[in-house]
Amino acid sequence: MHTRFVLACAAILASALATGTAIAQGSAAGGIVVERAWARATPPGAATGGAYLTVINTGRDADRLVGATTAAAARAEVHEMSMADGIMRMRPLAGGLEIAPGASVTLAPGGAHLMLIALTGPLVAGATIEATLTFAAAGDVAVTFPVVPIGAAPPAE
Repeated sequence: MHTRFVLACAAILASALATGTAIAQGSAAGGIVVERAWARATPPGAATGGAYLTVINTGRDADRLVGATTAAAARAEVHEMSMADGIMRMRPLAGGLEIAPGASVTLAPGGAHLMLIALTGPLVAGATIEATLTFAAAGDVAVTFPVVPIGAAPPAE
């Protein structure tokens, strides 16, 4: 059993290193892996931007993405977008976003996402944004978000 656990951890680490993903430090505290992080460029003068990613919980207990910080914005909030009666609504998820054990959650345009509020400058295609995600159990995870052009599709999986 111990050998299978070590091999599984090695496979996750090798995959993360090969794809440039971030792995939660101290994964024994929550087993959080972050993949496919990206942000979309903004026009000059935009006050807000969006950042997207997939969170995988390899642990045995649920965890919650409860917040984020970045020098690219005054605030970063976990938001949810929904449609009701033909009206699009966006709101912060006050309790954060739950990631069940053994599950993954993708933050993407049109759904859950990181809202970057009061940008310190435009998000420029080709640049990167450094951020720290905060999880209730796993703690802080450093993530780099490559910025893609306005209207571009997300980076390929």
